[in-house]
Amino acid sequence: MAIISSVYSRWILDSRGNPTIQCTVELDQQGKKISATASVPSGASTGKHEALELRDEQKEFHGKGVSKAISNINQTIAENIVGKDFATAADIDELIIKLENSPNKTNLGANSVLGVSMAAHRAFANLSGIELWQYLRRLYFSDLPLAPKFPQLMCNVLNGGAHANNNLAIQEFMIIPQTGEIESDVQAASEIYHDLKNTLSSDGYSTALGDEGGFAPKFNLENIVNSQKDDSENPENIELKPSKIVLNYLNSAIEKSGYSGTKMALDCAANEFMELLDEEGNPVPSEDIKYKIDNSLLSRSELADYYMGLIQDYPIVSIEDGYGEDDILGWEILTETLGKKISLIGDDLFVTNPHRFQKIGLENQIANGVLIKLNQIGSVSETCQMINLAKENNYVTSVSHRSGETTDSFISDLAFAAQSEFIKLGAPARGERVVKYNRLLEIKDSL
Repeated sequence: MAIISSVYSRWILDSRGNPTIQCTVELDQQGKKISATASVPSGASTGKHEALELRDEQKEFHGKGVSKAISNINQTIAENIVGKDFATAADIDELIIKLENSPNKTNLGANSVLGVSMAAHRAFANLSGIELWQYLRRLYFSDLPLAPKFPQLMCNVLNGGAHANNNLAIQEFMIIPQTGEIESDVQAASEIYHDLKNTLSSDGYSTALGDEGGFAPKFNLENIVNSQKDDSENPENIELKPSKIVLNYLNSAIEKSGYSGTKMALDCAANEFMELLDEEGNPVPSEDIKYKIDNSLLSRSELADYYMGLIQDYPIVSIEDGYGEDDILGWEILTETLGKKISLIGDDLFVTNPHRFQKIGLENQIANGVLIKLNQIGSVSETCQMINLAKENNYVTSVSHRSGETTDSFISDLAFAAQSEFIKLGAPARGERVVKYNRLLEIKDSL
């Protein structure tokens, strides 16, 4: 047992320069005082079913201030937990969730709840004298095998969609090193990333970075088409596919770096290119919904065939959010088409919510993987409940960062503790991404 002696939060800036919450929790165990601090990430391409990220919506920070969320921690939450005894961090979560008393954290805000939750789990780990991943394993994943298992790295090396100002519909193009060791996987990610940079640069493209550290070039599609025609025996049959241009660049970087077994993954974020309105601005009937990608307007079935073509041409082993968050029919078609071939991961579809996963995923038998984001549900304990529920139903899990990140490495410990199949970290660049790679290396050295 330990008494919470203080809870305090403040605002800090995330990787996009917007305010977010940093929270410190101090524990007192018979005069032994231990504290820990955690920082809350923020998303850009957010699903509408996510728990509420509470913002002030006032003049300051262009509406993105978090003073209300900070007040909820420093006053409301603090008044209800400071001075009380708790046996585990999960007990603190339970009390705060009851205090919040809404399914989507609309009273206190998911960012308020999560800041305290993350800091409390780290503080209890410190109090126990063990690593954070060990505490999470003991508390939530004690039935897992003892043998260490590191997640496969999903490295977002080229950005499109809402994460970049370019002409790519797909949001993330990722590489997944397959060396079999975490150190050499990180090395492979770094070397492929730099070879990709050199290849893009030598072809005259900008190597400016998107939100998650991946490159965000604006491809000169007309020049590429013309060069393809020059090399083709049948130039009239040349069909421009921007996504394939990107995947060809990834292939080239992988080959140049010597990591030929490297796999690929896509985060399509299909909400962003789903056509819900007709040319006159009227809602499209559900049965007529289409998706605009690679200069084509595709039906649900045509989009599934499009993805099938990509996995036949490239070593793609995972597609995330291939259809819109509420397009259950589309997900059914995708699952039927590709569910036995690759991982089909639901992000906006499930939003790390056990109840939505049960209702949408299990009842409809769609997808076969779940993306795990702490701030989508708002507490560590609920996040771990989601991971366990996914595992019980043979869905793969991918623990993920957000586009608006901090230098907190909590997700690295979580992914290792849960023996998640994948972890999404962004590119091996920028401090808020690299710290999570480096934490995995620290965990390896601590074993």
